[in-house]
Amino acid sequence: MNSIYYSMGWDSLFSIFITLGFIAVAWVVLQEIKWEQFFRHPKSPRARLAQLFLAIIAGRLLAGFVLDYWNWASALKNLFNSS
Repeated sequence: MNSIYYSMGWDSLFSIFITLGFIAVAWVVLQEIKWEQFFRHPKSPRARLAQLFLAIIAGRLLAGFVLDYWNWASALKNLFNSS
């Protein structure tokens, strides 16, 4: 029983790091966009907050895809276990 909780804890920690990592990557990528086309003052707090929200949304979507793929790929081993 403790093994299940231990495994769930590691999976949760892995998911947190993957999600935060993709949010950070999305933030860095979003810094390359010319925000002058969208905001009058691209360095203003309002524009930075919009960039942060976009980074969180994009990072979470990418992390969700990677984590889903990881879970599906790891679940495939059950298809070939004939116990």
